Amino acid sequence: MPDSSDTNIATADALTLLLHNQHAICAAIEEVTKWLSENGVVSAAANATAAMETLDKNAQAITRAIMRLRQS
Repeated sequence: MPDSSDTNIATADALTLLLHNQHAICAAIEEVTKWLSENGVVSAAANATAAMETLDKNAQAITRAIMRLRQS
């Protein structure tokens, strides 16, 4: 059975990949938000901005979790 250190590394690696995916999703939403704003779809752009804020907040928490796992 793998030790705790190996498990922490594997978990941190998996979270890192998910974090990269989250950044990519946020970048895509940002592009869509820009297009929506430029084309007068203000309410949808505001909703997309709120979604990006949530992604950013969660990305910060995931980053902290990754750092804790890598330090243990």
